Amino acid sequence: MELRQLAYAVAVADTGSFTRAAQRCFVVQSALSHQIARLEEELGTRLFERNSRRVQVTAAGEVFLGPAREALAAAERARSEVVAHGGEVRGTLHIGTITPLAALDLPDLLATYQERHPAVRVTLRTRIVSDLLQQVRDHTCDLAFVDADPQDPPRGLVARVLAHEDMVAIVPHGHRLAGAAEATLAGLAEEGMVDMPPGSGIRQHNDEAFAAAGVTRTVAFEADAMVLLEQLVARGLGPALVSAAAADRMPTVRSVPLTGVPPRVIQALWNASGASPAARAFVELLRERTPDAPPAAQG
Repeated sequence: MELRQLAYAVAVADTGSFTRAAQRCFVVQSALSHQIARLEEELGTRLFERNSRRVQVTAAGEVFLGPAREALAAAERARSEVVAHGGEVRGTLHIGTITPLAALDLPDLLATYQERHPAVRVTLRTRIVSDLLQQVRDHTCDLAFVDADPQDPPRGLVARVLAHEDMVAIVPHGHRLAGAAEATLAGLAEEGMVDMPPGSGIRQHNDEAFAAAGVTRTVAFEADAMVLLEQLVARGLGPALVSAAAADRMPTVRSVPLTGVPPRVIQALWNASGASPAARAFVELLRERTPDAPPAAQG
């Protein structure tokens, strides 16, 4: 089993196509297909089901891909460690983030990082929290900015709390609560609501807030991006709970203060072991530029 075979298999899984995988790996498709076939023969099972429309990962392929990604990440870290031993940080830094991220100026942080380590290539991805946590565990993402409960840190990960963001309700202009001094969860739950999908940090936060208050609500619409969530609320399809920082950037809706809702916690998370030199350098800069967040005030 060769590293290039692992890389080819991961590329096929990521792109869903042998043609696109070959393009990503800079090889001809026949060579990539041949190596995948050799790998499947060695493993004694098919990793992919092929048809005229798409390539689908088999159950065996799903089992194989996790360790394959870890092996590729370990090989990249090994190369980076050797280069870093000579005094230069090189390699690739993979950062994942929720959106929006108001707790810090990420572009400014990355600009400083690039000035210090110009040989590092940085990739950014936006995902829901559940996906980001898994990718950090798998070493396919070096560090992630998430909204997650600091009282229950994911096993094997290091967390740095960056901010505690107060939550507000957002409603359309002309809504019964627009201009109100405050809103309650019970009042918001009188109508169907808009929220992010399950697996996102803010959805988990909001679900737990309603459950703690003993209030049952209906999520009538789910949006996987804040800009779409704002549009749904502005159209009158339901109120939503968002951070005050996010609401400040939403001109088409009105924000209303909330009572009895704890703040949302924004954290940086990275793997406790096996971090690459590029990742360690970014964590060092993050610690330098972001003071420890004070404990959250209880609402």
